[in-house]
Amino acid sequence: MDLWLIWLVVAAVLAVAEMLTLTAALAMLSAAAMVTAASAAVGLPLPFQFLVFAAVATVTVLFVRPIALRHVLQPQTTRFGVDALVGKAAHVTSEVTGQGGRVRIDGEEWTARAYDETLVIPAGKTVDVIKISGATAFVYPRD
Repeated sequence: MDLWLIWLVVAAVLAVAEMLTLTAALAMLSAAAMVTAASAAVGLPLPFQFLVFAAVATVTVLFVRPIALRHVLQPQTTRFGVDALVGKAAHVTSEVTGQGGRVRIDGEEWTARAYDETLVIPAGKTVDVIKISGATAFVYPRD
């Protein structure tokens, strides 16, 4: 069996193992094995193939892997669902107290409570949505 084919098999095995572990390290080793397969296909002797594999593996694990992990592990920047409503402005449609009331957020009617239970927010005021709990928006006046 040709050496370049053995390196391709090693690259495939490492790629499959990466799919199962998701560490990004085995993907870098798989890429190194593919580069080494190309060098073997050109006719580089076996000792130099190991040097190519070691060099490419070292470079990719030390420099490429941290960049890849940084992109994969980025925090979610877009909020969805009710989380997207937190921080938005709302219009009070029915007086809001610590016990209840109604507000309009992005065209939708929500039950609401004052975030500070001692506040009474009259209809027509603009408020900020502080948090959402279930179907109730906790709001605070925008003065």
